[in-house]
Amino acid sequence: MTTSPRTALITGATAGFGRAAARKFIDNGWQVIAAGRRAERLDALRAELGDALHTACFDIRDEAAMRAALAALPERFRGIDLLVNNAGLAQGTKPAQDALLSDWKTMIDTNVTALVTLTHALLPTLIARKGALINISSTAAIYPYTGGNVYAGSKAFVSQFSLNLRADLHGTGVRVTAIEPGMAETEFTVVRTHGDQTASDKLYAGAHPMTAEDIADTIFWVATLPPHLTINRIELMPTSQSFAGFQVHRDG
Repeated sequence: MTTSPRTALITGATAGFGRAAARKFIDNGWQVIAAGRRAERLDALRAELGDALHTACFDIRDEAAMRAALAALPERFRGIDLLVNNAGLAQGTKPAQDALLSDWKTMIDTNVTALVTLTHALLPTLIARKGALINISSTAAIYPYTGGNVYAGSKAFVSQFSLNLRADLHGTGVRVTAIEPGMAETEFTVVRTHGDQTASDKLYAGAHPMTAEDIADTIFWVATLPPHLTINRIELMPTSQSFAGFQVHRDG
């Protein structure tokens, strides 16, 4: 008797955590639907990982394109057992009073609106299959810092949404986890600074940050725990990073 491989849908699969997670799951016998905006990167991943990978090229903020991609899934990929809501971004590093409203809206549209739209679309399938949902949040959801403003707020939403999904899905068998990474070296800072590779290199220099593979290993561990175990939330940082101190402004 043969058993069909389990299937994961991973958003933001063209780089960083998402790409590393796609490799990790396929290396361990899963099928993966890799979703992302950059067709050439998805094509390269498909060439690398083979028939166990199905690519879905769309902007996560485009609801119509997202629904069309789900409707077009081949039959063998329709039974989704795991949704990894990884697609997300930060835009800008300035304090709120100097930030661009357009950056704020981009973060909300990507980190909040797109995430809840895809989650809502897949909940019936996840419930039917007693699957799992992993939302990639951030330590920014917990610890404020100058310039975090809307990015941190959007990730606080992700963490709280995850806990409330757990409450709502009680008794369905669906597991929900928020993973909250700290400093990890990916394209994150290049995107946040609108393409400043030097700023990214400076941030991570000498810090021994976490890697995309570290987070992919964590995602896979959470996803493959026995069905009776759920990790509600997991926070992880590189050893070189710890909690920020309070700020004190003094006159004079």
